[in-house]
Amino acid sequence: MATKPPAGDPVQDAPQIAPPQHAAAGLPAIGHTLRIAQQQMGVRRTAQTLLKVNQKNGFDCPGCAWPEEDKRHTAEFCENGAKAVAEEATLRRVTPDFFAAHTLADLASRSGYWLGQQGRITQPMYLPEGADRYEVVTWERAFAIIAEELTALASPDEALFYTSGRTSNEAAFLFQLFAREFGTNNLPDCSNMCHESSGSALTETIGIGKGSVSLEDLHRADLIIVAGQNPGTNHPRMLSALEKAKHEGAKIISVNPLPEAGLERFKNPQTPQGMLKGTALTDLFLQIRIGGDQALFRLLNKLILQTEGAVDEQFVREHTHGYEAFEAAARAADWDETLAATGLGRDEIEQALAMVLASKRTIVCWAMGLTQHKHSVPTIREVVNLLLLRGNIGRPGAGVCPVRGHSNVQGDRTMGIFERPAPSFLDALEKEFGFAPPRHHGFDVVRSIEALRDGEAKVFFAMGGNFVGATPDTEVTEAAMRRARLTVHVSTKLNRSHAVTGARALILPTLGRTDKDIQAGGRQVVTVEDSMGMVHASRGNLAPASPHLLSEPAIVARMARAVLGPASATPWEDFEKDYSAIRDRIARVVPGFEDFNAKIARPGGFALPHAPRDERRFPTATGKANFTAAPVEYPEVPQGRLLLQTMRSHDQYNTTIYGLDDRYRGIKGGRRVVLVNPQDARELGLADGSYTDLVSEWKDGVERRAPGFRVVFYPTARGCAAAYYPETNVLVPLDSTADISNTPASKSVIVRFEHGE
Repeated sequence: MATKPPAGDPVQDAPQIAPPQHAAAGLPAIGHTLRIAQQQMGVRRTAQTLLKVNQKNGFDCPGCAWPEEDKRHTAEFCENGAKAVAEEATLRRVTPDFFAAHTLADLASRSGYWLGQQGRITQPMYLPEGADRYEVVTWERAFAIIAEELTALASPDEALFYTSGRTSNEAAFLFQLFAREFGTNNLPDCSNMCHESSGSALTETIGIGKGSVSLEDLHRADLIIVAGQNPGTNHPRMLSALEKAKHEGAKIISVNPLPEAGLERFKNPQTPQGMLKGTALTDLFLQIRIGGDQALFRLLNKLILQTEGAVDEQFVREHTHGYEAFEAAARAADWDETLAATGLGRDEIEQALAMVLASKRTIVCWAMGLTQHKHSVPTIREVVNLLLLRGNIGRPGAGVCPVRGHSNVQGDRTMGIFERPAPSFLDALEKEFGFAPPRHHGFDVVRSIEALRDGEAKVFFAMGGNFVGATPDTEVTEAAMRRARLTVHVSTKLNRSHAVTGARALILPTLGRTDKDIQAGGRQVVTVEDSMGMVHASRGNLAPASPHLLSEPAIVARMARAVLGPASATPWEDFEKDYSAIRDRIARVVPGFEDFNAKIARPGGFALPHAPRDERRFPTATGKANFTAAPVEYPEVPQGRLLLQTMRSHDQYNTTIYGLDDRYRGIKGGRRVVLVNPQDARELGLADGSYTDLVSEWKDGVERRAPGFRVVFYPTARGCAAAYYPETNVLVPLDSTADISNTPASKSVIVRFEHGE
């Protein structure tokens, strides 16, 4: 039987600390999964939902974007995926009575964990200007309020339309269509905060901002380099692919400032042998200093150039551009500078080189540890250089693998959720729908916050997500949001963003992935694109949490009719009735989606074309894959300071907090902890178990403080520290961003420690 949500916020003053673990999954993962599922759903509903997760006739997990093999397990989910499903399929409900009992100030005082534990929102809610709490509103009145505010703007560019990665392809396509017909390209999305650096680097170097490998490629690789990523917590099903690669003879190099249990050993809960013993994954662990990755890959490239016969000269000659400038920059790489930047030993780098040279098929995987630094784009370009040197793009078992987070974040971008759309996409949109979309660039996430702060934007509409919880510089962001005339959130559950509002606010409750979606045209399916470019259908199987919910496509279609009125020739009502009508239009606008409806009828879906992978054709400005050369950068930290990276706990997915434990790192019952190398801590006068304030330092001189963090001695890289977000987002300056991509530099924050009482 499901349990009731917590009545009050749990006390986190004294977390319990144990040694970090050295293996992931196994029996503890099964036990934790079943416990969380039972608490949220009860026994019967747990079976009803979890047996449908990631199945060909089921629904796509609302968690990460890792793909599935063609042959599925009965239990095709991981521990954190099960938590995501349980939170969405929960029997707990947030009714109008809840909002009547809790003022906005009360909600704002609660933790994200407490808010999320309350359950599914059941009716549209409205916060009138000057009111102290939300009240029930009809859907018709809600859309009228949105229309009233949007049509009163001096310019369409005073509106911001944000998208979370959970949004389906169909909803995302409609959302960007509405925004552009309204007249703006202000379409910030969660990609701006995570893999924008990957897209920027890959588009320039190989011509497409996506990974170039499939699951089969991972299984066939000789060498897999996992850099700046913790798959055991953030993409747990990836561990199965790494295990299979190991069994096929692959070697794995892990490059990370923290040792992570999932990359040490994987105890696969699908097999008895996996449960008992598991598989050791990492062959070489390079415990790199935060931000030292570009220097590492640059030196490896120099050493490859110095090794006779190591360069794939035919590939370089036939398929690449810019080799001479790259070669000159690489040959200038300096051992001493690299050792200082990385904190590695010479012997470790030489071991890595030997493994690279021994591999005919190499894949490099990465996540936020590479993408959230000032120099992230040149770092990822340097990764591409390494692969190009040995012909490891467009070869089976080789390529680039940026591992996406949210389950359809890549699909949303494919559907046109982008503030800087390609002219060809806008041309296709104009031809199909008969209106002239705006051509000037819109605002990304950071520029959107600045626009709200500076009064340039007045309406903020979020299709899912927790914008306030996910973004940097918390105090600045929240003050900016409160300057809006209207804030609107399409949501399944409560989060911090619902408590930080404009003068007026709306919460529009929507169907989740687990819910049946029945419209006038019958039962609907939606589609998603995984991290490797596979597109497939998703079908919820549960009765909706409330009869008052609308689907995301229905919300966009009704909003469009209310705002654009009869002047719009777009058949919004038809799109709401039958999503196949949306897919017919997508098929004529987005390359690779021809015969979309027929393709998704096939079990397992279909792969999108990828020219570098499929044909060794590189649609770049030069027509070839581009080597690049950029100065080596790495953070320089003043004496008495450490470099902080933000991170997730194991009981967390993005900003959703499932619990207060981080099992693999040995932390229980609290999140306000900072992991510090014992030697660094002693030099700074920090005792294990003491409490301290974290204060970030930035060129603007503004004090950004996160108070009351417990010091935990931990085997981090020297000079580096780590703490959980969103609690530490307050430390990340809004204008501390990656060059080119403008992604917040959340993985390299200079901090000092001011001792608490």
